[in-house]
Amino acid sequence: MRADGRGSGELRPLRMERDYPGAPAGSALIRTGGTLVLCTASVEDGAPPFKRDTGEGWLTAEYAMLPGSTRPRKPREYDKRDGRSVEIGRLIGRALRACADLSRMPGKTIRIDCDVLQADGGTRTASINGAFVALCAAVDRELREGRLLDSPIVSQLAAVGVGLSSGAAIADLDYAEDSGAQADMTLALSRSAGAGFRFVEIQGTGEGRPFGREELDRMIAVGETAIEAIMEAQRTALGPAARVIGKKPTLLIASGNAHKIRELRALLGERFDAIPMGEAGVSELAEETGETFEANARIKAEDLSKRTGAAAVADDSGLEVDALGGRPGVYSARYAGTHGDDGANNRLLLRELSDASGPRTARYACAVALARPGRSTAVATGRCEGIILREPDGEGGFGYDPLFYSSDLEKTFARATPEEKDAVSHRGRAIRALLERLG
Repeated sequence: MRADGRGSGELRPLRMERDYPGAPAGSALIRTGGTLVLCTASVEDGAPPFKRDTGEGWLTAEYAMLPGSTRPRKPREYDKRDGRSVEIGRLIGRALRACADLSRMPGKTIRIDCDVLQADGGTRTASINGAFVALCAAVDRELREGRLLDSPIVSQLAAVGVGLSSGAAIADLDYAEDSGAQADMTLALSRSAGAGFRFVEIQGTGEGRPFGREELDRMIAVGETAIEAIMEAQRTALGPAARVIGKKPTLLIASGNAHKIRELRALLGERFDAIPMGEAGVSELAEETGETFEANARIKAEDLSKRTGAAAVADDSGLEVDALGGRPGVYSARYAGTHGDDGANNRLLLRELSDASGPRTARYACAVALARPGRSTAVATGRCEGIILREPDGEGGFGYDPLFYSSDLEKTFARATPEEKDAVSHRGRAIRALLERLG
């Protein structure tokens, strides 16, 4: 039986107060028993030199015990920082980075400061738990105020101290338990939606004696019980801001075409939070100067990603008619002179085919490019075969769909449902090929 009557995996009274104080981008005051830590998160433009040109931002942490946190008074750290404080600051930063995708915050630095106001055991784990809440609160504010387009937080993080006391595994040790423990261990775990715990950090020491594998397993088990409760408390403190944890990555669609946006969102929705570029404040794309679909898709995706700092997807597609030597090809959208004038493009196609000899076989071709900060651009292609009718058939779709009779569907794309078209279309095949490449 523990002195305070707690069970082996039971926490001391835990309270987290978010946005205390309110000046930093994110903050949390965490009280664990007699331990009290103030955690703040500050967001800065710019990344350290070793992150420049990598497409990534940086996330780091500092830790300090304030003079009144212990008895006797702890000397204030000025020019030379306490070695223990440096080590714990590195632990906090390392643990937070293990749960973040820094490519989702290019050109940004988030600094976490953990200041111990009162110490009664478990200050480093309380700092990790409060730091995670402060980080989430800061990211939520940056997203709401438009300074970030994506959440870098891919999984939830929590930590607890565990140990052996008279051979029993216990969690969340107070100062007295920590001082007399036979073994002492810091356990930090992460968890993604629908998945189990994963190890972020294990720091264990046999204080009074070595410990065996069976004892290690028991300490981890009581630690998992405690961390389950800590994660619930973190989400409660965050409230709606918990949405930033494990949020699907944002993907900007490099298009203003409503039909194309619908198709791409339907195809990408399981993997990404795909949004039109207009929602990121971008109204115009780089000029399509490439001579192939692949080149044009790459130009648009890379330009949009560079301008916004977010992942971007672009496609370039068109109709290749065999009797016309592959025309209109990359000029499909502006075949008749005005970009996006579907009626004029279709009329011109029928006129040119009326003078052409040979079969009316054709295909839709598409190249899709995915550009992400700090990574090479991925490109995939797709095609679907058919023939060009002599007159339009159907009211749906867009572009050349009323004239394109699909060999797969045995009807025009203009008569197909969106689901039927997505299953066999050039764009659908290109997107599926791209997703397969991403794994």
